[in-house]
Amino acid sequence: MWNIIITGIGSLLTDISTEMFYPLISFYLLALGAGPSILGFVEGIAESLASLLKVYSGYISDKVQKRKPLAILGYSFSSIGKIILYFASNWVGIFLGRFIDRFGKGIRTAPRDAIIAESSPEKERGKSFGIHRAMDTLGATLGIILSIYVIKTFNLTETSSLKEYIPVFKSVILVSLIPAILGVGILLLLRETGRGIQNKNLPRWEWKKLDPKLRAFLIFTFIFTLGNSSNQFLLLRAKTIEENINIVSVLSLYLLYNVIYALFSYPAGFVSDKIGRKKLLVLGYLFYGLVYLGFAMVRNFNTLWYLFALYGLYIAFTEGVEKALISDLAPPDTKATAIGLHATLVGIGLFPASLLAGFLWSYFGPQAPFYVGGFLGIFASIGLMCIL
Repeated sequence: MWNIIITGIGSLLTDISTEMFYPLISFYLLALGAGPSILGFVEGIAESLASLLKVYSGYISDKVQKRKPLAILGYSFSSIGKIILYFASNWVGIFLGRFIDRFGKGIRTAPRDAIIAESSPEKERGKSFGIHRAMDTLGATLGIILSIYVIKTFNLTETSSLKEYIPVFKSVILVSLIPAILGVGILLLLRETGRGIQNKNLPRWEWKKLDPKLRAFLIFTFIFTLGNSSNQFLLLRAKTIEENINIVSVLSLYLLYNVIYALFSYPAGFVSDKIGRKKLLVLGYLFYGLVYLGFAMVRNFNTLWYLFALYGLYIAFTEGVEKALISDLAPPDTKATAIGLHATLVGIGLFPASLLAGFLWSYFGPQAPFYVGGFLGIFASIGLMCIL
């Protein structure tokens, strides 16, 4: 139980740090003179890198038969990324900061999860991961609340320009370094669990050997990913609805999203056991598409409270279901292959998704990426309904 508590505290502190500044990235970029297309490039690279590295970090952890050093190294990159963000004077600095931060996430996730699994009795692993997920989500919520508090201490008005917010952004980053550093420090107390099997080869993805239904599922999830751009565009969309809406109001929307996500994650898992993962995922993709169309057509800021709440429900009812469904569809000897391939396809898809969203926003208006994402979500839902 010791390692479960320590990894939970480490994730809580790191998520406080991350979520203090994550919802401000798009505004920081705009304040430094960059537009939505640059935002798409920055977030596309950052999120793709995190997803792709997860596939290999577990392999490396098994290869060296160590978990703790890689986990600590990954969490350390979060602090380094924040320091670079603090000194950023243009979009390149923000890109480097986000790149290093997500590089760390890609490194730490698999060995950290292995520590949790290896520190838990088989019958209690679900509970152990549930505790970790709860602390992680609590950290995200606290991070947003702290960010709002720091911003309010500056007493900026609704008419303040984004450039006037630059000192505010830097202050938020500076404060966020405290929990980031503490998160790394607490992980030094971890007990090593590494007893991985020595492997000579990297994971192999044998597409032809996968079940046809599983291949079709992976194709449609990739299509869905192409319309699932960074959440930064949701926040940027909120800021564009009304000219004088302040950043604190936008952060409050993001806070609502996280609270709904946290409250409904456990009930969602219960529902998936009752009605089946296939139905839930089909409904989840359809729900996502409709919510995204709502973001495209919204004209009133107050409506955004409902949309962000509904988006939180979508995340709660679909996160984790994809991996579980892959495990259901894949035969025992190819489960790892299928899960690894899914992570890779998502990682590959995240870059063009955010890049496309930035391009559509810049050339066709802020509604365009949400129309495209909405229709792709609905299309993927219909596709899954036909093949599953």
